[in-house]
Amino acid sequence: VQLVESGGGSVQAGGSLKLACEASGYDFSRCGMAWGRQAPGKERELVSTIRRDGTTTYADSVKGRFTISRDNANNALYLQMNSLKTEDTALYYCAACGVSAFVFWGQGTQVTVSS
Repeated sequence: VQLVESGGGSVQAGGSLKLACEASGYDFSRCGMAWGRQAPGKERELVSTIRRDGTTTYADSVKGRFTISRDNANNALYLQMNSLKTEDTALYYCAACGVSAFVFWGQGTQVTVSS
């Protein structure tokens, strides 16, 4: 299983970024997927999940600002992040195969939001 994240970067508060995850090595369409993040000095947390049927969940801190989506035809997962805040600064990970706990994790892409 390989999960490769991209799309991270530096942005000012209020800006937007779109993260992407390319998945391979397993049947993407059969697995729930998620985005997680870890800020310096904090534990990793789930930001958003999307089930096989497209059902989504969001952490309260990102509701209304982030949108998760998946493209089963291209084995891709996305996270559209709008109205970014400084507290969104973290290493963002793609995760595969699970509902609330996930088996596989990528290496992460850094998102830095400045004021």
